[in-house]
Amino acid sequence: MRILFISLLFSSLHALSLDEVIAKALYENPSLESINHRIVANRSKIDVSDQLSNPELSYIENTIDEDQAMSRRMLSLKQKLPYFGKRDSLHKVAQAEEGVLRESLEQAKVSLVNAIKNQAYTVWELEQLYKTIREYEDITRQNIELFESYTSTTDNQHMGIMSAELTLSDLRIQESMLKAKIHTAYMRLSHLASFEVKELEIDLVMWDLPKISMLKEGLLKNHELAIKEKEVLKQKAIVETAVLNNYPDINVLAGYSYRENFDNYWSFGIGMSLPIYGTEDYQEQAARKLTLSAQSLQEDTKTAVNSAFESAYVQMKSAHDIYHIIEDEALPQIEHMFELTNSSIATGGDLFKYIDILVKKLKLEQKSITAVANYSRAEAKIAALSGEIE
Repeated sequence: MRILFISLLFSSLHALSLDEVIAKALYENPSLESINHRIVANRSKIDVSDQLSNPELSYIENTIDEDQAMSRRMLSLKQKLPYFGKRDSLHKVAQAEEGVLRESLEQAKVSLVNAIKNQAYTVWELEQLYKTIREYEDITRQNIELFESYTSTTDNQHMGIMSAELTLSDLRIQESMLKAKIHTAYMRLSHLASFEVKELEIDLVMWDLPKISMLKEGLLKNHELAIKEKEVLKQKAIVETAVLNNYPDINVLAGYSYRENFDNYWSFGIGMSLPIYGTEDYQEQAARKLTLSAQSLQEDTKTAVNSAFESAYVQMKSAHDIYHIIEDEALPQIEHMFELTNSSIATGGDLFKYIDILVKKLKLEQKSITAVANYSRAEAKIAALSGEIE
């Protein structure tokens, strides 16, 4: 804990890495702390399940004259003793509830990490788009200055310069919008992390697409499925308790009677409730139906998790394909087009064609950046479905 605090203190002096943001968020997030408190509270329920009910102490005095044998003052004590196995069944219910809470805590961590990753990837995407826009602004300005440097220009060249200036204006508009989006993205990231993140150090790349069979193995560690499994176990424990409730508890009674003019004496007895109206049977039936409901939700969750996995993998594959189409096919063609127009540009040739190619290249690079971000988001989704918090 001390090492974590020191590392977070020093990390505040420079740009934070994604791992540092996640580590600090898991340490400080109030929602996770809330679940931790519930787990601690449930431990008291476990302790309570092992205890007997409080005994009942009562005092009775009648108004008969003290010279009568029926005149007495009685102090009595009653203790309920639960039927064999009832306390164990309540203990199992409380333990099962703790299992649900612990899995819920892990799932909350997974969801938080996934949300932080997605927002961090959005920050990276926006910053890369901003950086690219700035580069193309510089290129466009240089071309405008180049064409304006010619002492004699044709009307066509004037149109080319005006077109380039319009493109530059559009780039500046995009730059301004990206600035606002980057600021908003950092605010959202800070909210998720539960502390202010001013600068993020992150570098995304396009990895080789892993095999779907290898990724699918991770679903065995899915916490949503684990939660449903724990909920089914809890309901089964509740059914066991409902079955035992059909058997009455025993009440042990003891009393001491004081008589002024006669001998004092002790009284002993036992009592029990009589489950003759079928209430316990109805409660047992309800508990069994809720168990079936929990089992149905468990199966539904399995289907939902598999569907989410398939969807994320398709998105990841699509982003991977788009990236390689751009990088391996489209951008090399753009570079060749630039080579064909460079010679004419150097002698004051048609600026329209050059700006058109430049805009095409910008759009392709923007799509390439988005593809890398989408690939990482889909990868993070699959990691979340596999129960990872790194």
